Amino acid sequence: MMIAIYPGTFDPFTNGHLDILLRAHNFCGSLLVAIARDPQKSPLFSALQRQSFIADILHTHRLAKAHVIIFDGLLVNLAAEQDAHTIVRGLRAISDFEYEFQMASMNSYLQEKIETIFLAASGNNHFISSGMVKQIAQAGGDVNDFVSPMVAQALRDHYKT
Repeated sequence: MMIAIYPGTFDPFTNGHLDILLRAHNFCGSLLVAIARDPQKSPLFSALQRQSFIADILHTHRLAKAHVIIFDGLLVNLAAEQDAHTIVRGLRAISDFEYEFQMASMNSYLQEKIETIFLAASGNNHFISSGMVKQIAQAGGDVNDFVSPMVAQALRDHYKT
């Protein structure tokens, strides 16, 4: 059974993330959605809030083979702890590839059993990013087409003035 990890900060989890998650769920025996606590980033939502959003999405879409956790440190260490040898990453544009390729190469160097699978975003999701969604919400725009209802409400609540 292939155990895969879909890592990210997911701040917030968008429909673009969901697109990759649903497609990865189809070919993995078990899929671990791993929320990274990245000390270099200042997330809008706490790791526990992001975990709650994703858990709700997993439940809503009945993704029984997927689970969500929070992790600190190196992804390759998490993979070793979970006996996972596959990392799933989404690509929105060609500009994502260089960074993602460097990360995949470094992860493979640190743990040679690790393989990274890249999934290209679907046509209707390739332009969605967490950063853009936050900017739209902050400006009072409608983000309902880009995130789950729970995340949309949390963004509205956060940006109330």
